[in-house]
Amino acid sequence: MENFTYRFADETDVGIILQFIRLLAEYEHMENDVVATEENLREWIFEKGKAEVLFAVEDGREVGFALFCYNFSTFLGRAGIWLEDLFVLPEYRGKGYGKGLLKQLAKIAVERGCGRLEWYCLDWNQPSIEFYRSLGAVPLDEWTTYRLTGDTLKKMAE
Repeated sequence: MENFTYRFADETDVGIILQFIRLLAEYEHMENDVVATEENLREWIFEKGKAEVLFAVEDGREVGFALFCYNFSTFLGRAGIWLEDLFVLPEYRGKGYGKGLLKQLAKIAVERGCGRLEWYCLDWNQPSIEFYRSLGAVPLDEWTTYRLTGDTLKKMAE
């Protein structure tokens, strides 16, 4: 991994970001759920600054990505980093790129004074679960995620 580096995405990378999102959705069997476009990714990530993207790069090619934003812990009284997406191209898995991206995110969290680094993992995704546990990550089995979206979200906002 001598030619392995990290870099933050810039506005010219929205096409690559969307490609990674679609590949992740395919892996998770959720292709039909992706409605993101380059235009709204550009707006929300780069114009509004609501998320950041870190790439793992080998020999000039983006081989993995991590999309993250801030959350807030009232108990800690400070922000944390929420990892929304982590994906490494299949042919590059098992070579340290995923771990490298998580290490970079941990460094960013510490440098920025954040108290946590958190993410979701699908219950059926055993390879990822094993990977995360091997890093010392702890599942929060006592928490259930709830979501409002689409028409339900709009109705709630009335």
